[in-house]
Amino acid sequence: MKKIIYYLVTVLFIVGCSSTTKTTKTDTQLPEGAIRIANDELEYEIIIIDPGFETYLLTIAKPANFYSQSYYETKNKFYVTEWNNRARNPLGYNPNIYENVIDYDFNIDYGLDVNYKLYNYFKFVESKYKQRF
Repeated sequence: MKKIIYYLVTVLFIVGCSSTTKTTKTDTQLPEGAIRIANDELEYEIIIIDPGFETYLLTIAKPANFYSQSYYETKNKFYVTEWNNRARNPLGYNPNIYENVIDYDFNIDYGLDVNYKLYNYFKFVESKYKQRF
């Protein structure tokens, strides 16, 4: 059980439609250490529950403006594609790491903050779980 909790990685990406209500940080009680990445105007969010990611963002990740938004978008296209391939192949990759497919639409402008945090989550996974994308 302890090992399962240690390897718990949950990435949930919800793309809402215009008739849904917006979720704000005060609407949802997040577990300790969880990171919410959202753009309420586009009505979507990512919730990352992975011990250490919050610390990684605060201590190791470069500042958000270190790279441009287009840089993060380009990298995220690659990372999301590879992540989804691995999530759809649980016999070939650790299903405790790649639990969910990420619904990332390459034609939507998610903004700098979302792309920055998503990019750094992939870098965190590479570091923590010794994965190579």
